[in-house]
Amino acid sequence: MKLAEALQERADLNRRIEQLRNRLENSALVQEGERPAEAPEVLLEELEHCAARLEELMVRINLTNSRTMVDGLTLTELIAKKDCLSLKISVYRDLLQQAGQTTRRATRSEIKILSTVDVAQLQKDTDRMAQRLRLLDNKLQQTNWSTELS
Repeated sequence: MKLAEALQERADLNRRIEQLRNRLENSALVQEGERPAEAPEVLLEELEHCAARLEELMVRINLTNSRTMVDGLTLTELIAKKDCLSLKISVYRDLLQQAGQTTRRATRSEIKILSTVDVAQLQKDTDRMAQRLRLLDNKLQQTNWSTELS
């Protein structure tokens, strides 16, 4: 199994577990004399199976990520770089959203609001980081599809 396939299965299992959570909540209480739409025992059994498979996949994915080297770094290190770069981009974009707002004044006596940052330069920096993120994500995806799961 390729790492990418394991990642897809992990995502599917996470969605399935969330669905089971909702179905269990819907089956937790019924009016006296009624039966739930689904038997909680059956749902709990399925949850146990899904959670066990998820745990197995998570261990194997983490081991694979920590053992697989790309350009002198482990996949774990590349994922950390990607996550931090995504976080920075998000903050930069929020800052750009605020700093790029223009304030209209009806009269000269109204308070003038000015940006405290160079919006154009900040946009260029954000664009460069976004390009680095795309390239890093491409490298991760390519590696995920070419790496066997440990």
